[in-house]
Amino acid sequence: MEMTKYSKLYRIIHWAIAVSFLLLLITIFLRLTWMNKYNVAAIIQEYLSDTGQNLSQEQLIVLAKEIRQPMWNWHIYLGYILTGLFSLRFILPLFGKMNFQNPFDKNLSTKEKFQKWTYIIFYVCVVISLATGLIIEFGPKELKKPMEEIHVLGIYYLIGFIVLHVAGILIAEFTDQKGIISRIVSGSKKGN
Repeated sequence: MEMTKYSKLYRIIHWAIAVSFLLLLITIFLRLTWMNKYNVAAIIQEYLSDTGQNLSQEQLIVLAKEIRQPMWNWHIYLGYILTGLFSLRFILPLFGKMNFQNPFDKNLSTKEKFQKWTYIIFYVCVVISLATGLIIEFGPKELKKPMEEIHVLGIYYLIGFIVLHVAGILIAEFTDQKGIISRIVSGSKKGN
């Protein structure tokens, strides 16, 4: 049996990216649900009403945005972290580390080609999300709105990729690639 292994560098980058994406999803989820500006404004309004004070809806929204801003700053910081991690991911193959696999290889099965194309599409979507996020933060004001519209779509590919990725891992783990989970955690697995 041949020993196959993910390098420590590969595993660190993989898990750093995974944790960053998970935390990004949490900030998005909070912004869309409990920390939604209208929900926060309603809580503030209810409190103020009990104390005999009132603010206009516009003032409540401004205050709600200020309250949730620290949480949203984490979304931005995580975007910077992901930009750094993906920059590393794209630079490392130039040094012979973490090479990209070719989906055009004639020796690949249909399943393997599907996996490789899924990753290529994922990487393209991530680059678009990171680029639009950076343009939103640092680009010209006239580009902010169209970039936000594109950037918001990132939630769909990210959730889709996570579902495909987890399903693929589980299918592999319980069929022809037993030990794939322990290999990405510990770096080694006995292979055929």
